[in-house]
Amino acid sequence: MMIKLRKFRCLLHHARHLHSKYVPVPLSMQQYLEFGQKKCEKKSFQFLNDEIPIRLAHIMREFEDLPKELLTMKSVKLVRSWYDLSFKEVQSFAEKDPDDTKVLAEFSVAIQNILNRHSYVVETMAQGVIEMEDTYGMDDKISERIQYFLDRFYMNRISIRMLLTQHAALFGNITNHPRRIGHIDPNCDVIECVSNAFKAARQICEHYHMQAPELDVITADGTKLSNFVYVPGHIEHILFEVFKNAMRAVVEYHRDKFELPKLQIIVAKGKQDLTIKLSDQGGGVPYQDQDKLFQYMYSTAPRPQYTGQESPLAGYGYGLPLSRLYARYFQGDLVVSSMEGYGTDVYLYLKVNSSEANECLPIYNTTTSRMYEAEKVVSDWSSSTNWNQSIRTYSTTARKQPIGAENRIQEVQ
Repeated sequence: MMIKLRKFRCLLHHARHLHSKYVPVPLSMQQYLEFGQKKCEKKSFQFLNDEIPIRLAHIMREFEDLPKELLTMKSVKLVRSWYDLSFKEVQSFAEKDPDDTKVLAEFSVAIQNILNRHSYVVETMAQGVIEMEDTYGMDDKISERIQYFLDRFYMNRISIRMLLTQHAALFGNITNHPRRIGHIDPNCDVIECVSNAFKAARQICEHYHMQAPELDVITADGTKLSNFVYVPGHIEHILFEVFKNAMRAVVEYHRDKFELPKLQIIVAKGKQDLTIKLSDQGGGVPYQDQDKLFQYMYSTAPRPQYTGQESPLAGYGYGLPLSRLYARYFQGDLVVSSMEGYGTDVYLYLKVNSSEANECLPIYNTTTSRMYEAEKVVSDWSSSTNWNQSIRTYSTTARKQPIGAENRIQEVQ
């Protein structure tokens, strides 16, 4: 039995390394939309059979460069086992006939199993980092490496779930919104997304604080709607987190006042960007702490008790970092600007043109490996401040060439 297990692990390791030598293919919002409109299950099956193992393999290779202290944590081992099993399941369809309707049905079941299995990856990985910090402590060097990894790991997860949930929405038994193509809305109503996110955040704020600020919404051109092609769920996920933070700040900063100052949303649609600006009067954040807002594990809320079930992530410090990844996934961004003693402005930038909204995917290569080996940058200024430090850019740039066979055979150097 042990011999068979070692053989399986050896084969899995070989397959993983083989697939990590191919470059993942970033799709644009327009490509997602056009494919969803044509809706060919066979082509989706063939593409996912090629693409999912590659995306899984790239991030699974990256696990190997993490600090050994982190890899020994129970929660991290659990996450790796989920990825190993999912890789194996997708690989089992590599030689199966896409013209067989039974195969397509089995593939849909496998996709749903993977989605269910990975439902708590974020919380479980966060718990693994907590376990390592509690057991071994964490210096700046290790913290920097883990920050680098988590940005890439969670972006990889967002991209894989986008592929899988889109397939499930198009070809599964899910009842979709009549206006949407899978999870994509060709006429995404931004104001509706704002309203949905605000209501969800207000419900939580009122539950914990017994009150919540109201909201004013302004569109720059004076109209009620700013429609474009996007995934409404992504916008609502980002805005929910931003609203939640803003409401908490306002309630706590004005705890002695009978009436809370309102939040304000401004939506502006230009030729390239659709921008959503949220302003609050929650007292702001000190300048030196603004960079910390996007660091995993940084939170002003108490650390939550891990239960293995979904939670709002309050206390993990993952809300804003994950929200920024969702914004950057299709080449947008999330930027915070704050005035201590007054309030905070948060800018959400989204691509207006669906052809320019390309996936941003992490790629494992020799450069990636060196990032985990590099020593921490040493300050060459008299004081250690954010603005005079060398800045490393960890995000990858999505390629803009059209999908074709040449992309699939290109190898990572």
